[in-house]
Amino acid sequence: MKNENVPTAPWSGWRVVEGEGLNDFAEILYEKKMHTELGGGIARITLNKPDKMNTLTLATVDEMFRAFYDANHDPAIGVIVIAGKGKHFGAGGDVEWERWGLREAFYNRYPHNRLMRLSRKPIIAQVQGYCIAGHNHMAYCCDFTIAADNAIFGQAGPRVSSPADGFFVPYLTKVVGAKKAREMWMLCRKYKAPEALQMGLVNTVVPLDDLEGEVDRWCEELLAVSPGCLEVLKASFDQEMDGYKESCVTSAAMYPDWFDMPEGKEGGAAFLAKRKARFWDLRQREAEARRGLIADYEAQHAPADK
Repeated sequence: MKNENVPTAPWSGWRVVEGEGLNDFAEILYEKKMHTELGGGIARITLNKPDKMNTLTLATVDEMFRAFYDANHDPAIGVIVIAGKGKHFGAGGDVEWERWGLREAFYNRYPHNRLMRLSRKPIIAQVQGYCIAGHNHMAYCCDFTIAADNAIFGQAGPRVSSPADGFFVPYLTKVVGAKKAREMWMLCRKYKAPEALQMGLVNTVVPLDDLEGEVDRWCEELLAVSPGCLEVLKASFDQEMDGYKESCVTSAAMYPDWFDMPEGKEGGAAFLAKRKARFWDLRQREAEARRGLIADYEAQHAPADK
């Protein structure tokens, strides 16, 4: 990769953003750089856990919120870039954390995709390596996705007992079509960069060494036009998502105790143990227990003989 600390005309070098609420980030890097000719700038939020493939927790989302808030309230910023440190953009939620943390994410907090929806500034996802699960739907909820030629996309929720619902699930049908969207979410297949381009999941694919340069070129084009018009257009396009339910409403209604059920625990446990999940063994035991409960009830409440 190119040395990102060396300024490339007509850009200034990246500068770490400092200020109240922005000085103690542990999960992200938050930087800005300015276009020396056009005058506007880029805010870049880089997920900064390369040793864990940039997996997400609520702490990550909380830090992203503060960076998004700052970028959206800075009149000098015209574009927000989301990137991942290291070899991969990201592998979704931290499965170890999710064993308990998903309860809080589902029932208490906002999803990270809501940050994409509420942003007034256009957002570019800069993707290399794995872009899986939460990172994948974060990327396709961005306005643009620029992928390196080694990028791999896909969902993983059903494999690890992690349900997903809300606007970002059906929104994928607008990006790649209904059949491909259901294939991606339900079968958990992986898609290499050329296939992702063909299906409309990304805007362009470039060699890995040119990824940052390509993102700069797209940012330069966005900075060359009216920022106010872009804000109106982004809000107009994003209203596509507003007709869908918020996240977690459907899951909570259908399975209010999901995270305490054996099936809700099995996927994550199998992933961490590096074994195949045994979902249907659990369903069979559930069916047997239900039949036994029905038999016991009928025996206790059988009508008396006349």
